[in-house]
Amino acid sequence: MTEDMQRFLEPTRFLDSESEAVTAFSQRACGKLSSDVARAVSLYYVVRDEIRYDPYHIFLVEDGYVASSVLAQGYGFCVSKSILLAASARAQGIPSRLGYANVRNHLTTERLKRVMKTDVFVFHGYTELYLDGTWVKATPVFNLSLCERFGVRPLEFDGRHDSIFHEYDARGNRHMEYLHDYGQFDDLPFQLMVSEFKRHYPHMYGEEGVSVNGDFGAEAEAERVRLGPSG
Repeated sequence: MTEDMQRFLEPTRFLDSESEAVTAFSQRACGKLSSDVARAVSLYYVVRDEIRYDPYHIFLVEDGYVASSVLAQGYGFCVSKSILLAASARAQGIPSRLGYANVRNHLTTERLKRVMKTDVFVFHGYTELYLDGTWVKATPVFNLSLCERFGVRPLEFDGRHDSIFHEYDARGNRHMEYLHDYGQFDDLPFQLMVSEFKRHYPHMYGEEGVSVNGDFGAEAEAERVRLGPSG
């Protein structure tokens, strides 16, 4: 392992891969799997489906983004879920890093769009894992039960191909557009994230962040029923 690659294995402020909680979580997810690809795939699905996606409780407090804290909460949004995946991968000896982009998200609800006053999600987070000599993107965001409520296919990951949101879903509806790439980081650039949130959503973010009462999954299911099968 080169010195440059070694930094993608080390614990950081937010990727506390040596913590007891993250270590136990990663071991439970991986079991006796031996290959990096198999363990990465298992980690992806456990993070995707066991940590509930919740865009209504996003705080601007550093401790809330530490991987072990995400585990304790049991919910998170793209930034926090990608941090947990990256930290869990490092706990298994798999190099990982974080990527961020601005996206136009069509997989959202009318209520959330009204709250945000836009369908552009700033600083969308994903994970990159170093597998078989190459970096592979993984996006463990929308859990299976949420996708079922939206009536869309969940995003899959095989450890060999990038797993990012498609521009269109299986029914030909607009899904996700990537608008701006911030690049890759070995840890969460917390201050950059905060400044971007406040710049793009000044009506939402004060000093502590935003907490809006809402059940994103229930909203998604209600809209699917209202719109019918053709969406």
